[in-house]
Amino acid sequence: MAPQEFTRRLATVITYVDEIMQQEIRPLLAVDIIEQLHRQFAILSGGQGKDGAPIITFPEFVGFKHISHEDFLNVMTYLTSIPSVEAASIGFIIVIDRRRDKWSSIKASLTRIAVAFPGNLQLIFILRPSCFIQRTFTDIGIKFYRDEFKMKVPIIMLNSISDLHGYIDKSQLTEDLGGTLEYRHSQWINHRTAIENFALALKTTAQMLQTFGACLATTELPRGVPSSEDLLMSHTRQRGQLQDKLKLLGKQGATLLSCIQEPATKSPSSKLNLNELENVATMERLLVQLDETEKAFCQFWSEHHLKLNQCLQLQHFEHNFCEVKLTLKNLLAEQAEFTDIGDSVMHVEQLLKEYKKLEGEGQEPLEKAQLLAVIGDQLIQSHHYAMDSIRPRCTELRHLCDDFINENKKKHEILEKSLELHRQLDKVSQWCDAGIYLLASQAVDKCQSREGVDIALNDIETFLDTAKEYQLPSPKEFYSQFELILTLDLKAKAQKVLQKLGDVQEIFHKRQMSLMKLAARQTRPVQPVAPHPESSPKWVSPKISQPSALAPHQKTSEEPYAEADLSSLGKEDDETKFEVKNEEILESSHDGDNPEPEQLDSSKNLSPSRHIVCDLLETEETYIKEIKNIIDGYIIPMDFIWLKHLIPDVLQNNKDFLFGNIRELYEFHNRTFLKELEKCIENPELLARCFLKRKEDLQIYFKYHKNLPRARAIWQECQDCTYFGVCQRQLGHTLPLFKYLRGPSQRLIKYQMLLKDLLDFESPEDLEMDPRDLEGSSVKNGPKRTKESAFSAELQQALAMLEDLIKSCELAVDLAAVTGCPLMTLSIRQLGRRSNRKFEIAHQNGLEKYILQAASKEIRDCWFSEISKLLMEQQNNIKDVHEDEENGRQISPKCCSSREFISMETFDDCEGAEDMEKESSALSVIYFLLTSFIFLIPVHQLRLPLLPLLLPFLPPFHDSHA
Repeated sequence: MAPQEFTRRLATVITYVDEIMQQEIRPLLAVDIIEQLHRQFAILSGGQGKDGAPIITFPEFVGFKHISHEDFLNVMTYLTSIPSVEAASIGFIIVIDRRRDKWSSIKASLTRIAVAFPGNLQLIFILRPSCFIQRTFTDIGIKFYRDEFKMKVPIIMLNSISDLHGYIDKSQLTEDLGGTLEYRHSQWINHRTAIENFALALKTTAQMLQTFGACLATTELPRGVPSSEDLLMSHTRQRGQLQDKLKLLGKQGATLLSCIQEPATKSPSSKLNLNELENVATMERLLVQLDETEKAFCQFWSEHHLKLNQCLQLQHFEHNFCEVKLTLKNLLAEQAEFTDIGDSVMHVEQLLKEYKKLEGEGQEPLEKAQLLAVIGDQLIQSHHYAMDSIRPRCTELRHLCDDFINENKKKHEILEKSLELHRQLDKVSQWCDAGIYLLASQAVDKCQSREGVDIALNDIETFLDTAKEYQLPSPKEFYSQFELILTLDLKAKAQKVLQKLGDVQEIFHKRQMSLMKLAARQTRPVQPVAPHPESSPKWVSPKISQPSALAPHQKTSEEPYAEADLSSLGKEDDETKFEVKNEEILESSHDGDNPEPEQLDSSKNLSPSRHIVCDLLETEETYIKEIKNIIDGYIIPMDFIWLKHLIPDVLQNNKDFLFGNIRELYEFHNRTFLKELEKCIENPELLARCFLKRKEDLQIYFKYHKNLPRARAIWQECQDCTYFGVCQRQLGHTLPLFKYLRGPSQRLIKYQMLLKDLLDFESPEDLEMDPRDLEGSSVKNGPKRTKESAFSAELQQALAMLEDLIKSCELAVDLAAVTGCPLMTLSIRQLGRRSNRKFEIAHQNGLEKYILQAASKEIRDCWFSEISKLLMEQQNNIKDVHEDEENGRQISPKCCSSREFISMETFDDCEGAEDMEKESSALSVIYFLLTSFIFLIPVHQLRLPLLPLLLPFLPPFHDSHA
């Protein structure tokens, strides 16, 4: 409902109320003339003449002549306004009872009626005084004063009430006039007052609703969710107050109507008099207007409330739209910046992880955007008033979602293609390296006989057949498959690898031709020539025997066919030979070797802080190269088919445990940390922030050190295998592998040392100044000093973070290394009542006993409960192990050390191994506790590094000591 329609309907209600209560005729209410009405000098009893004319009775009233003109006029005006318009138009019948009065009273009554009666008169009946003298005076006075009264209606003089009954029926007259009409003046006044008050309240309420509707119509809809919610709550609160008034008014009207109808409801034989019937009709008409008011208000509020709700929905939609749109645009911007497609398999895999992370971050905003578009569609379907502005936003959201999804798909396809490209290039390169090694390892002296030539040719043919396993593509197929993602760098790399493939295939062809010619010629024996160590390729072919692979190479002469092949190989060596360098070991890289004279000269101009940063950057590059050598020289070759026979099963099955997350360390330092350190050369003050920023990323060292004891156990078991010797010689390392696997530990210590040195250099110089000089300089160098203090604070924070990390790494190593406690053999019991702080742990053989005393009974009970629980869990685990043995699994129920655990091959997966090790570690902690007598102190007094070691196994303490 429109506000104008609501106002019009309420105005109609107000008009009807005025008509019902005759307010346009008389502005008076009963409460205004309540005293005059109670004097009862004139009444409207409700009686009617034969034609329906209302009867106004002037009962006997001694003081009538003393009534003021204003009071008489008000009462007459009020009484004549009560009957309906139709009844009042017939004319009023006035009955004046002056049977006990005088002529003077009759004269005064007629004079006032003639002057002040506001209605139409039909007839006047006068009951003459009963006194003979006054009756005579009345008859004479009427004759002489008729013209003076200026009455245009007949005046009928009556001697008795029986004469009156001849004109008016008894049922229309009150009891004092000999009639049967029941009339109680006080009740009439109460009913009239209540009806008028109800009508006034209804009118006032309708006017309030008009004002409220006009206010709502002129209120502007807010912009913003909080203001919309406030406006909705305010309007709802006002509506509730008005609704309560309407309900209260309805209850009052129903109660008043029932009170008026009470005589007829109490007795079926009773009937309402005309006055009561008139009041009932009036109340029913007023209640109809009240119902109309409620309906109009309900319809108006329903539409207004819907509009407010839609406004709030729109504000929520707009707010969420702006947030989601901004988030999606930021994600699209990040997608646009994600242009790198990688330069190696590891790099592409890292990029895929990063992009999946970005895709995961965008999943929630994407779902929000899609849900918001659905909500927008629902608002449009519900005929929202702002549907024209909602529809384009829904379209925009769907476009953004489609763009993000399509771009994700496109990026994934590109990265997957790039990954496939680099894998194929790596396969080609590895195949070429293995082929070159095969050619270089074919000894010439073995080709002096036809049998040796056949063996060499067979080795070549066997190796060439492996090209099918590697699915080596032709250059045409390769370029057609990866043409869309080939950048200039990738194209150059691909051309280089494919050229290498072509060269190697050509060399193999030449070697085959030479061997065939040699076999055909059966020439004289040729002295053997082995390839130069510097030109030997990376990895051994599967056909090369172990002794030849490990034997030192010697220079000898060679036949022309060998010289031709090796000269071709010499060209190839520039691209394929392993970069053998005498790299510094990790220990020496942290010792700070003496720089060359040129370096000393160039570093003289550097500040101490920049010198430290340069040292950090130089050692960082060396550190990354060393990790890269481990990956390229030890990890990657483990997947080469022709090296499988050199790798024992225990090493093959546990290679991930041997190297831990060293790839993750390499990717972090090479892709992220090194680049951030390079930015610190010109701005050394950024170094501390660099470490603090990567606090979470540096937790990979905790993961690495947690695995280190397991790696040590694997190394101790497999360190003598041939594979490690081959790899060490190929890399030119002077130390075994595990020395290099300790590099990350030493790197953390190096970081700590460099940060300490930098903190020493950055200490305020004013500490050595005179206090008076310091006071003067603090004014001049205030900003600089504040900056230096902030830098020092950041350095201290970074150093504290590194020290905490080192402690946690040491703790991880200690915790992982605690194993080997045989608990299928311990028992525990509490001692007597007098020793309520002690308990006993004993070996089942009875040879060893420990009586332990805690600081309090509560602490004793907690330790006793936890140890008992661990022993019970161990017994349950033993039962499970024996059940597995009965089912055919060969698992030893005995506890094992970390080395024994690594060498077992009876577990199906790594999860079982981890569970076994966890149990062994947990049980060994108890053994460690027993041997250290730590029960003699309360738990809350334990100190690092022991407390973190025990926390996973300690019960929660709620006593006063905790």
